[in-house]
Amino acid sequence: MSESGKMEGACVFCGKRATRGGMSRHLRSCAARKTAVAAADGGPGEPEPVIHLQVQNAHMDQFWLHLEMRGTAPLKKLDDYLRAIWLECCGHLSQFSRGGWGGDKIAMTRKAQEVLRPDTTLTHIYDFGTETVSQVKVVDVRTGKALSRHPITLMARNEMPAAACAECDQPGAYLCLECMYEGEAHPVLCKAHAESHPHEEYGDPMPLVNSPRSGECGYTGPAEPPY
Repeated sequence: MSESGKMEGACVFCGKRATRGGMSRHLRSCAARKTAVAAADGGPGEPEPVIHLQVQNAHMDQFWLHLEMRGTAPLKKLDDYLRAIWLECCGHLSQFSRGGWGGDKIAMTRKAQEVLRPDTTLTHIYDFGTETVSQVKVVDVRTGKALSRHPITLMARNEMPAAACAECDQPGAYLCLECMYEGEAHPVLCKAHAESHPHEEYGDPMPLVNSPRSGECGYTGPAEPPY
């Protein structure tokens, strides 16, 4: 975490650490990324719009992603990616829209290049009961070839937020849902205290993972990039 309290992450191209906004600026000038883009542009395939996206949780801004998406890929591929890295627990419904809950719904079949244009921000909602809301912002669009054969490339993400155990000073690894739902100030526990902590109403504590979905519904991760 930076001195400002904002969560940092590492650039996958060069390893530089920065906050969400700092990473947006860094990726524009990263020499290692430019080298990767030049190598991709020299390979086979046709150029297309390639879109730099900044994704962040709407309510907990320590969770963020910087992605590149092929312009010819449908929005469903972005939905699949967000489910895999952040969201999927029970097969809930999801949607993209302009303007949030009451905004205009956008079909998942729409190609990214048709919707994700400079200065565009979309809302992504997963699960309309215990919803997780993300903001998808277009940072930049380049014309060239994608960095991999996949529709989306991860360029950076936030580090796992640190949390200390409520019972001791050890790093937290579990979330007590009973404490969280009952309004306790600090529901995080280390492994040892998770085993001995009383939790009668909501089952065993759930593992903490690098996702804004932690503690919601049946989410337990894996919160890892799908490719």
